[in-house]
Amino acid sequence: MVTDARTGKTTSPENSSESLDSHEPVDSHEQVDRVRQYLLSLQDAICNALEKEDSGTVFREETWDYHGGGGGRARVIEGGSLFEKGGVNFSYVKGDKLPPSATAKRPELEGRSFQAMGVSLVIHPRNPFVPTSHANVRLLIAEKEGADPVWWFGGGYDLTPYYGFEEDCTHWHQVARSACEPFGEEVYPRYKKWCDDYFFLKHRNEPRGVGGLFYDDLNEWPFERCFEFMRAVGNSYIEAYLPIVQKRKDTEYTEQNRYFQEYRRGRYVEFNLVYDRGTLFGLQSGGRTESILMSLPPVVRWDYNWHPEDGTEEARLYNEFLKPREWV
Repeated sequence: MVTDARTGKTTSPENSSESLDSHEPVDSHEQVDRVRQYLLSLQDAICNALEKEDSGTVFREETWDYHGGGGGRARVIEGGSLFEKGGVNFSYVKGDKLPPSATAKRPELEGRSFQAMGVSLVIHPRNPFVPTSHANVRLLIAEKEGADPVWWFGGGYDLTPYYGFEEDCTHWHQVARSACEPFGEEVYPRYKKWCDDYFFLKHRNEPRGVGGLFYDDLNEWPFERCFEFMRAVGNSYIEAYLPIVQKRKDTEYTEQNRYFQEYRRGRYVEFNLVYDRGTLFGLQSGGRTESILMSLPPVVRWDYNWHPEDGTEEARLYNEFLKPREWV
């Protein structure tokens, strides 16, 4: 069962054995507006939950306009006792031509105009024992005069711990699996593996974290079912993340713990600037730079050819957690 964040109604997804249709037309007004309204409500819900956890610190909001049409609502939290920096952004932009990052695997869509909307967030806690988290859900529509619009959904969430705890990783993946289960037994294993493969730094030969879910180009189901899956993923993020935050936020830490956190944050920066499709899409499409780069941590370091000492908790992160594995 899946709960709609806007209405509170619980519904059952369509049977996973149903014939799939990747060419279903989309009503560019009614259906798109429903997705937009859901994304705005999701941004509100996540910001409210995070503010409540980091009492005394609130998100700063800025609205912005996009040159091709549309715009966004950026919300950033900084300097909190719990969250050192975090951003939860909504955007809905339109353009005359899809950027290269969107057509690299779909060259037949080159030259089409587009609508893109989504909520994207990254949370960087102050305490090194609280992991960084990322989530994103989005819809993109490519349009061409005389042809039906081509649409697809994407998104997911992943966890980047600095110190590993088995129970945290298990909880994260249990929630991810539960969100996927109503849509078919094969969905979680498929999108879990996609996440492991995607959030991988090839030049470092290591994962960014312990994974979660990642999917893109999703249009193999009817539009309503794909939208329902977006809601299931988006609505489950707080359920996956907040219990981990609450369990670790009061853990005492040392300067060495903080040093290691800052070093590992460097990997986050490297991935986002080199590989991340959302970052590249935003920059290539002329999006708002401040909103796109809000994902970067406030304090980070790079040390030349540094390696953790054997037998330390830092080494354990590499040896036991930064390896793709089945958590549930």
